[in-house]
Amino acid sequence: MLLVGDIGGTKTLLGFCEPLTPRPIIHHVQRFSTLDYHSLEDLLSVFLRTSSNVLTLEAAILGVAGPVRNNASALTNVPWHVDASQLSKEFGIPEVYVLNDLVAMGYAVPVLSSDELSIVHAGRPDPNGNNALIAPGTGFGETTLVRVGDQLIPVASEAGHADFTARTPLEKNLLEFLKSKSDRISNEHVLSGPGLTSIHQFTHSDAACAVVGQVKKPKDFPAAIIETALAKGCKYCVNALNLFVGALGAEAGNHGLRSLATAGIYIGGGMASRILPALRSPIFLNAFREKRQLEELVTSMPITVITTPYPVLIGASVVARNLVQKDPSD
Repeated sequence: MLLVGDIGGTKTLLGFCEPLTPRPIIHHVQRFSTLDYHSLEDLLSVFLRTSSNVLTLEAAILGVAGPVRNNASALTNVPWHVDASQLSKEFGIPEVYVLNDLVAMGYAVPVLSSDELSIVHAGRPDPNGNNALIAPGTGFGETTLVRVGDQLIPVASEAGHADFTARTPLEKNLLEFLKSKSDRISNEHVLSGPGLTSIHQFTHSDAACAVVGQVKKPKDFPAAIIETALAKGCKYCVNALNLFVGALGAEAGNHGLRSLATAGIYIGGGMASRILPALRSPIFLNAFREKRQLEELVTSMPITVITTPYPVLIGASVVARNLVQKDPSD
C-alpha cells in the first residue's frame, strides 16, 4: 500500500493509493485541519491509527506547501519541518519522498479527466508546448511543466514569493496600503485567500461589511467575500474580487510568458473553483491578454481550471506509482 499526502497551510489530505496505470486509484482520503496538530508526525499517527486495515506501507509521497531541499521542507505558512528520513524511521516506511505541492499537482495534469477540468479560455493550444500551473489558496504557487518528448516534467518554483508588481493606479494604491502593514509585498500577499482578505480591507476602507462582518473565523473570510461578491451582496466585496481576479489574470499571463506555455495554463488551488465565474469575466481575461506586442501569443494559450478536490493527491499517486514501478522517467 502507498501513502499519499497534500500538506497545506489550512488543510491536510491523506490517503492510500493503488499504483495502477495510467492513473492510480486513491482510497480512504481523510481531511484534517493542519494547525490542529503540532507536527506532521502527530497527524500521521492519528491517520494511521484510524486506518487499521493497512498493515504495511511500501512508500509515501507527500506534497507540501513549501520549498523542498534534501528531501525535507520547512513549510511556508505552518510551523512544521517535514523530513522524509525522520518519517521513514518513525513509521517504518521504506521510501518517503517530499515534493513541493505545486510539483505534485503538476504530475496530476496529464492524467486528469475532462470532468475534473473547466475551460475558461479555449485559446489555440500547441500539443508540443509547455504548460504552466498557478494555484491561489492559503498561499500562492506556480510551476512550469516542461515538455520533454511526450512527457510533462514539473519544475519546482517559489515564484509565489516574488515581488508583486502593480499595473494600474488602483493596484498601486493597493500596494501602498499593503506596504503600510509590511515592508515587502509578494505575489502571495495579494493572490491568495489572506490576500483577498487584505484587498477586502482596502476596498472597504472605513466602511463596514454587513455580510462578511458576521464571519467569526479569519480562515472563513475569503469564502465569505467570494460568495458575497458573486451574489453582488456588497459593492465593496465586488470591488475586492474584481481587483483580485484582475491581478490574478495579469500574473497568469506573466507566468504563461515565463513558461512559454503554448500548450496551456492551468489554475488549481483551493480558490480556483470558488471564483470560476469571475475567471470567465472580461476583468480576468483582459488582464491576462494585455501584453502589448506579445498579446497574440498569450491569447493563444488556453486557460483551464482544475476542479477536482484532490489534484495534489492524484499527482503524488502518479509519482508513487512511478517509484514502485522503478521507472522514474515514466
